[in-house]
Amino acid sequence: MKTELTPLNRKSFYGKAVAIRYGEITSLKSYNTIVANYNHTTNKMVVNGWYSSTTARHINSFLNMFGFDNCTKKEMNNYKN
Repeated sequence: MKTELTPLNRKSFYGKAVAIRYGEITSLKSYNTIVANYNHTTNKMVVNGWYSSTTARHINSFLNMFGFDNCTKKEMNNYKN
């Protein structure tokens, strides 16, 4: 199931950030790249690094969607939940 991500501080990402759920895993697709995954069973989040400031906004919205704190660029490069 695909769900367009809702931004934290603007009206829309205009379809550039989509949360896709496959079973127990929800992945964040920013543009054409999977940049983060959330496991509903283990409540673990994996962020695949920092890509750009726009993708960082997508990732922070995704983190917020599941109740995690926002991250800085440095934290995204070393994200462990």
